[in-house]
Amino acid sequence: MSKDNYTILKQVEVSFEEKKSVFICNIKRISDEKEAMDFIGEIKSKYKDARHNVYAYITNNGISMRYSDDGEPQGTAGPPVLEVLRRENLNDVAVVVTRYFGGILLGAGGLVRAYSASCKQGIDAGVKVRREEGCSFEINLDYDMYGKMTNYLQKKNILIKNTEFLESIKMEIICLKSDFEDIKCDIMEMMNGKNIIELREEFLCFVDDEGMLMEV
Repeated sequence: MSKDNYTILKQVEVSFEEKKSVFICNIKRISDEKEAMDFIGEIKSKYKDARHNVYAYITNNGISMRYSDDGEPQGTAGPPVLEVLRRENLNDVAVVVTRYFGGILLGAGGLVRAYSASCKQGIDAGVKVRREEGCSFEINLDYDMYGKMTNYLQKKNILIKNTEFLESIKMEIICLKSDFEDIKCDIMEMMNGKNIIELREEFLCFVDDEGMLMEV
């Protein structure tokens, strides 16, 4: 799988302390350089009293990259953060690692390790995911088929986005595009050939390392 298919699922903030210096990692999935710089500006404003707000981002299928040491010794902060993103094969991700200096010098090696560790902590908390083609479809069925249908769906790699209990039951389902035809055939067989499925839209969704769908 090409690296431009990997990103993070959610925006998070995590922190840890190293020799009395506090490192705060903010990480977010972004779509372009403008959104990256807007996010960086937002975090720098939030932590404007900090000694350093180091950042790095990768977007545009890994072509567009940028980093800043923000006052730390050259090469000890921004490049290590960017290298972690590259090593994890991430794209469309922006990171800001804020440092509140604790009075104890870490040295060049200590700074590299601390900034790298902070970025990796953010990635783990934000959940690394792979992008795949997905789709949503609607099922319209009678109440007497609801139990059988939910039992079937629970065994599949799908997300039930919404269920409406009206005169009949409407369920909006998300699945991988590659699984749609098999699911459709199974449901039609369950319904004795009746087609109760309406394909709604196609989009990119996210899967974990096991190929399981995450929230969209």
